[in-house]
Amino acid sequence: MSETVHENPGAGDRTAEAADPPGGSAEHVGSFRYWFDSGRWEWSDEVAAMHGYRAGEIEPTTELLRSHKHPDDRAGFDELVEKMLSARVHFSSRHRIVDTRGRIHSVVVISRNFQGLDGRAAGSEGFYLDLGVICEDVDAPSDDEVQERVSEQVQEFRENNATIEQAKGMLMLMYGIEADRAFDVLRWRSQQENRKLRDICAGLVRSVAARTQMPEEVRREFDLVLLHPFDE
Repeated sequence: MSETVHENPGAGDRTAEAADPPGGSAEHVGSFRYWFDSGRWEWSDEVAAMHGYRAGEIEPTTELLRSHKHPDDRAGFDELVEKMLSARVHFSSRHRIVDTRGRIHSVVVISRNFQGLDGRAAGSEGFYLDLGVICEDVDAPSDDEVQERVSEQVQEFRENNATIEQAKGMLMLMYGIEADRAFDVLRWRSQQENRKLRDICAGLVRSVAARTQMPEEVRREFDLVLLHPFDE
């Protein structure tokens, strides 16, 4: 089991409801992905909005993310990234980010590793949970309240991720492609349709089940593969 890096510099922050991002009401949960070797980040529109950006306005980088950390939390962020890269571990943290309008958000970040074709950890993926914009006259949520909200979002993330993995598997089998390429196709369709990735994947899974008839000879061949002894 991989090690988890924990960071908690902003646990004493006091928070209020998050203000609206540009152009609409705030989504308090958003996803991200990070590749260890290339250092490439991806974030959802919701995470971009937490930092004050519109969808597609800017590409996230380690330097950009660091610049949005509260000054008191940057040293912890630097240590977290260094540990994540050197040991290839995922992380959880609670810290503060400063959006483009200067508002300070208290956020919880939860992640897990995903594997490459070689079976090694290729990167980390997970979600941001925005606890709100800090306000000095409002009490912070209690630890129990934060844990409850995190647990709810972990469950939702698992359910959404299961659908995404199912859709990826369909593309991998159908086109004989690798997991990363299947994810790229789904992400492209998400951008093309201007819909959330999880919705695109759920629609694909439903449509395949409803419209695709598996030939009997293919099913019989799969039976043989399933029942054949697997190598250790």
